[in-house]
Amino acid sequence: MIATEQLLDRRTIARYAIGSLGTGGFATLPGLVLVYYLTDTLGVAAIAAGIVVTLAKVWDVVIDPVIGSRSDLLLARSGTRRGMMVLGAVTLPVFFIVTFAVPAGVAAVPAAVWVMVAFLLTATSFSLFQVPYIALPAELASGYDQRTRLLTWRVVVLTFAILLFGAGGPALRALGGADKHAGYLLMAIVAGLVIGGGMLVSSFVAPKGVPAPASNERKVGILTTLRTNYSAGIGALRDSQPFRALLLTFLLQGLATGAMLAGANYVATWVLHSEDAVTFLFVALIGPALVVTPLWAVIARRIGKERGFAAASILFGLAALSMVLLVWAPGNWVYLPVALVGAGYAGMQSLPMAMLPDVISHDARRNGPGRAGTFGGMWTAGETTGMALGATVLTAVLAVTGYVAHTATVTAAAGETQPASAIVGIVLSFSVVPAAIIAVSLVPLARYRLRKEDIDGAV
Repeated sequence: MIATEQLLDRRTIARYAIGSLGTGGFATLPGLVLVYYLTDTLGVAAIAAGIVVTLAKVWDVVIDPVIGSRSDLLLARSGTRRGMMVLGAVTLPVFFIVTFAVPAGVAAVPAAVWVMVAFLLTATSFSLFQVPYIALPAELASGYDQRTRLLTWRVVVLTFAILLFGAGGPALRALGGADKHAGYLLMAIVAGLVIGGGMLVSSFVAPKGVPAPASNERKVGILTTLRTNYSAGIGALRDSQPFRALLLTFLLQGLATGAMLAGANYVATWVLHSEDAVTFLFVALIGPALVVTPLWAVIARRIGKERGFAAASILFGLAALSMVLLVWAPGNWVYLPVALVGAGYAGMQSLPMAMLPDVISHDARRNGPGRAGTFGGMWTAGETTGMALGATVLTAVLAVTGYVAHTATVTAAAGETQPASAIVGIVLSFSVVPAAIIAVSLVPLARYRLRKEDIDGAV
């Protein structure tokens, strides 16, 4: 399907954007609470918790390119990607609830296996929606600025979702009181239904176009084996230098944000000495981001998406680095640099998402259409890898610095059961480590060569 400017009306923008209520919720809540749930409620050792989350995410990396190619095949056969998106939307809430339904008293090892299997199924459902969802902008809008407009409003909703789930998830968990298992289950029921609902509504923005000509269908239909699906993804990376640069940048930045997201609960509990502080951290993070997100679109129109992306990344990295001072002076001052991190994060989300459809359309002109789903699958796999390894980095630092895991039945004053080295490890994972990764991500970003004239000059 070829996008036209007339198709990008307010209804299309709104229905596409609402999908980020689901994607933002799923990206935020498990990243925020899952490792903490394993170590501080189920009694799973930090390094084992990291392995559980990483293995589930590795499965994402395995299946995302396959789902991307299957999405292209579905589009060729039926003229729409909608069916796969609906399937993911209706099954995700069930598996998400099961992930946080481990009964009290289950030993650490079977509890870890329970969570890993349930979260693996949840991640599969999410990929069924997310991969074709990522591919849609190239079909919904044409033009450099039109895609920025479409993706800007998506990120506004995404930012709101991060606030809603980042602050609301722990608040729902707290309603369980002393019974942490009940609190997590309540959180999962409410959040799972909201995530699935947003995804389901957005599924119907997928255009129901005319099926591709038979020759195109045969070309896509060859992608029937795992090996061939991966060959398609590797081919996309090989053929598109802008995609390689953008994907590597986004993967590294996912690693940085994943480490910070997974570490927020630990900072709240062991550095700020209040589990409830995680809610205030997210308010400080997302409040400014809601205001700043549209401004990044203005900046992109004036200086280009790639320069705006670099500026947002630098802001994020410097603000994160400043929080190393928590080692010596923990306190409420941390909310100011967190707000600056949120302002940078808004640009780090909206601008690369607006650049990806440009990459897809550029590839379609050079190498032929029909690979949007493949690009979406590789993009989601890269994003998933980064976020998963971010949690792995956190748990590795916690293990090395001597973090002590405990079950929900253990009661101890915050800060009294952790050695000083573990507190330092938590702070470093929240500051120096992500700042360093962001600095490295600027190297591939500098190699991104697509500009506005490359896109609009060919439309």
